[in-house]
Amino acid sequence: MTVASSTRLVEFGRALRNGGIPVPPIVARDLVAAMEQVGAASAEDVYWAFRGLTITSREQIPIFDRVFVEFFREEDGPGVSFTKVTPPRTWSIDQGGADGEGDGDTEDVSVMQGASAVERLASKDFSLLSEEEERQVKTMIAQMVWNPALVRARRRAPSRTGDAPDMRRSLRSAVGPGGDMLKLAMTTRTVRKRPVIVIADVSGSMERYAEMLLYFAHAARDRFGRMEAFVFSTRLTRITRDLARRKPADAIAAVSDHVHDWSGGTQIGESLRTFNRDWSRRVCRGSPVAVIISDGWDRGEPALLAAEMDRLQRTVYRTVWLNPLAGRDGFVPETRGMRAALPYIDDFLAAGNLRDLRTLVRLLESVGTT
Repeated sequence: MTVASSTRLVEFGRALRNGGIPVPPIVARDLVAAMEQVGAASAEDVYWAFRGLTITSREQIPIFDRVFVEFFREEDGPGVSFTKVTPPRTWSIDQGGADGEGDGDTEDVSVMQGASAVERLASKDFSLLSEEEERQVKTMIAQMVWNPALVRARRRAPSRTGDAPDMRRSLRSAVGPGGDMLKLAMTTRTVRKRPVIVIADVSGSMERYAEMLLYFAHAARDRFGRMEAFVFSTRLTRITRDLARRKPADAIAAVSDHVHDWSGGTQIGESLRTFNRDWSRRVCRGSPVAVIISDGWDRGEPALLAAEMDRLQRTVYRTVWLNPLAGRDGFVPETRGMRAALPYIDDFLAAGNLRDLRTLVRLLESVGTT
């Protein structure tokens, strides 16, 4: 990479800022490194490398495309230039029959220019994924990099700059030679990861979503200080040990074998009553976040669901409800179960695709300390 080329990339970063993309001046260093990796032979390779380094939202893609083409299409430009700039990719969806046969009215639907396969998969509903797309989404879930927020524990640890005295250590140090002067030892509260409790609906209406969401729970289990997992249809089943298996496919298979009412009816209120009665005192230590995954279709009594949600909310630090249908256009929580549960939910989120799971991740990363 020559000095002229480096200067050219600095100018490109400036052009992006002038166009409305807030890239920092130091981005030129990353652009130089990217150019050294992909080379200058292919404009398409450079386009994707530069775009991945500079844009942060979909709205910026048209700006980047325009600036990139205008900046590098000049054959006689100084430093880095290309004789042919490949336009951003577009995809066409054939809505006719097989091999073009159908009603003869085939419509080409242009997807947003430059939209990558990753972003298209991230916004695709789990119930519409093909087998290959499902495999790719599972890989993306396993590779998500995030860490839940740390919280202050009740336990205290020795600290030179603590906020409370440790009388036991102070008195112990006063015994023996040199004990005339009492040196006050201090402590501070320790930090830990907040526990999470996952309670997932595996009834018939949730069949297309349950496996993907349990896969997310398996991928996230090592990120929490402690995670307890339950599933329910007509009854509640604890699956914490099943999800502890190293391979996600083995874990999901173990859950399927263990749960005898998979794809059955839905008794949300009765299942939560079982949790509150039999499990709450054992697994709700440490102010956990309760994550309930369900579409809200309930065959039980709404009054029972409301009462058990009220009890659960008073037991945990925060109640999060994930509804796979909530991200659809025109969605309104009109089912009896959702109407009964909503007053006792702290966060109501969609969970129908990978982008919705990213929103959940941001929430878990932002849960404050206590």
